[in-house]
Amino acid sequence: MPKGFFNVPVAQNEPVKTYAPNSPEREEVLKTYKEMYNQEVDIPLYIGGEEIRTGNTKNLFPPFDHQHHLGVYHTADETLVKKAIDAALEARKKWSQMSWEHRASIFLKAAELLAGPYRAKINAATMIAQAKTVHQAEIDSACEFIDFLRFNVQYMTEIYKQQPISSKGIWNRVEQRPLEGFVYAITPFNFTAISGNLPSCVAMMGNVVVWKPAATQIYSAKVIVEVFKKAGLPDGVINVVYGNSGMITDTVLASEDFAGIHFTGSTSVFNSFWSTIGQNISKYKTYPRIVGETGGKDFVWAHPSSDAKEVATALSRGAFEYQGQKCSAASRAYIPKSLWEEVKKYVTDDLNSFKMGSPEDMSNFISSVISESSFDKLAKAIDDAKASNEAEIVVGGGYDKSKGWFIEPTVIVTTNPKYDTMQRELFGPVLTVYVYEDNQWEESLKLVDSTSEYALTGAIFSGCRYAIETATKALENAAGNFYINDKPTGAVVGQQPFGGARGSGTNDKAGSMINLLRWVSPRTIKETFVPDTDYRYPFLGE
Repeated sequence: MPKGFFNVPVAQNEPVKTYAPNSPEREEVLKTYKEMYNQEVDIPLYIGGEEIRTGNTKNLFPPFDHQHHLGVYHTADETLVKKAIDAALEARKKWSQMSWEHRASIFLKAAELLAGPYRAKINAATMIAQAKTVHQAEIDSACEFIDFLRFNVQYMTEIYKQQPISSKGIWNRVEQRPLEGFVYAITPFNFTAISGNLPSCVAMMGNVVVWKPAATQIYSAKVIVEVFKKAGLPDGVINVVYGNSGMITDTVLASEDFAGIHFTGSTSVFNSFWSTIGQNISKYKTYPRIVGETGGKDFVWAHPSSDAKEVATALSRGAFEYQGQKCSAASRAYIPKSLWEEVKKYVTDDLNSFKMGSPEDMSNFISSVISESSFDKLAKAIDDAKASNEAEIVVGGGYDKSKGWFIEPTVIVTTNPKYDTMQRELFGPVLTVYVYEDNQWEESLKLVDSTSEYALTGAIFSGCRYAIETATKALENAAGNFYINDKPTGAVVGQQPFGGARGSGTNDKAGSMINLLRWVSPRTIKETFVPDTDYRYPFLGE
């Protein structure tokens, strides 16, 4: 077989299209959106080479119009989950042995399909099923997903190139083996790119996967499956199951061949996985890799030297783009008293100018939240704030679920820095502000660091470099992605590897070599060219 040292195309971030009026991409995505919106889908399980329709179905609706029927998806029982595991293990026999350049080619082709013929379809699906504006869909389901695929291929080659030194007469080398068994990928609703990346980056390293997408993301997950199939991913490498989360997880984690979990979701759910894996640890052939990005209660902190307009814009975008349903979204802010009235005016003006509705209307800046359960949680938090003597709603506070799950962007000001919505993750368009005395700015940093169990993202604003340095040091452990004079959202693959610590996860940095290293098991090989023939060492001489 011919061999060579191969260089993959140098990864570059996919340019973001504007979707300006009369642009070709705008016309194409709207045409695709209308076609998809008016079709009903019947989404099967994907196990091995089969598309399985069980007849046990659940309905799909766009969250901004829960009376519109998009179709159904089929759910698995325990027998089918076990079948998915078996299909993965069977596929592993050939997939784990495939030359890396051929695995790379599959995912590089997937990136090109997303950049070209599938771009409108993946964006339209994300707009319809996850209520994203076209801009939010473009930066997520097209650009970030493409970036994950391209940069991960490059990181894979860099990992393989890392080799140990060799002494005279010896050749030392390291090979990066896939994990022994299969990996369980569990993905969230809020980023199509994450849903595509979690199973694909694992598979790229030669592993096989059982993938369970969030129920509210299955519609766009179907498009991801189409892209992978079109790119030539062999049957059984990534198997897709839907249904009862507890049953699927218990079945997967009970398998002796379970080798790892790649998760994005809530902290409480991730904690339950750790507990179950610990209880089952004696069953497994290997110690499983546990990788997760979980909750956040992300902050914006402003120093008295900050520019009020810059702070306000960071809050308007960071807290309310995609209805605050980003794990990186700003949901608590600390503003000095001298700036608050000006910041409040700018934020209020911004929020009052927001249009809210269907993503098809591209004049809308925001849409609905993802589900009724999310709506109910947010509505209750707003009602509690209205009734509290420690909180005041300064803008927003309305909600309506008659047509879709619509929550008005809401700003709460509290006199209690440990008020409920300063600490609890809400995952919606609710921002809580604490106003501090200017001369207590250093003390306020202690509040930022100690108020939340999470440590995902955070932003500081200041025109004073001494204050920036002080805050950066004081908040060293408060955020895995830390921003200076910028909003705490919008991490770009290859530029700001993403992940946090504390209650926000294992900080294995999606979109970096760090994450891919979790999905390989190195084997060190030492070859001696002229072996010794006498056991005696020189020190034994007379």
